[in-house]
Amino acid sequence: MTSEAKTSSRDRLLDAAAGLAYAEGVGIGVEALCRAAGVSKRSMYQLFESKDHLLAESLERRAAGFSDLLLPPEGDAGSPRERILHVFTQAEAQAAAPGYRGCPYLAVQIELKDVDHPASRVARRVKATLTDFFREEAQRGGASDPDLLARQLTLVFDGASARAGVGADNLVGLIGPTVTALLDASGLR
Repeated sequence: MTSEAKTSSRDRLLDAAAGLAYAEGVGIGVEALCRAAGVSKRSMYQLFESKDHLLAESLERRAAGFSDLLLPPEGDAGSPRERILHVFTQAEAQAAAPGYRGCPYLAVQIELKDVDHPASRVARRVKATLTDFFREEAQRGGASDPDLLARQLTLVFDGASARAGVGADNLVGLIGPTVTALLDASGLR
């Protein structure tokens, strides 16, 4: 039995939705999704309430991997400064990879513009998790205003990933000094 036959229709649809939405945008049509997954439209609608719900579930399914890729590993004993810089080192490395199109969660929010869309809600929650990480580390590191620093770091992350994603900037030598300046200005240890 081939690996495609072993993979469920549901999994193939989720993978296709994630891959096509990242590469081509969330406006990808149902027919293209079904063709990429090797699944009929009827099957898709039996498995998912709508394309919107399929997209949301595909983002949800990849959220843990997104966090695992960016955040320091569980039990990492680095300082708050080191842990925050780790995120940006990972972002810089990802931006250098072929096919990089920026943060998939930011892209969904920008493309959809509808804050109530199921995929927008997932994306907003995933992005809030990153901001929460920054806030917790800022508090641990004694930043003068942890909430402001967390929001600034998220702004830098999103701006850097967007600019790198559209090929407008190379993050090497740019993102690290920018983040370090913010950390220094906030008094983070």
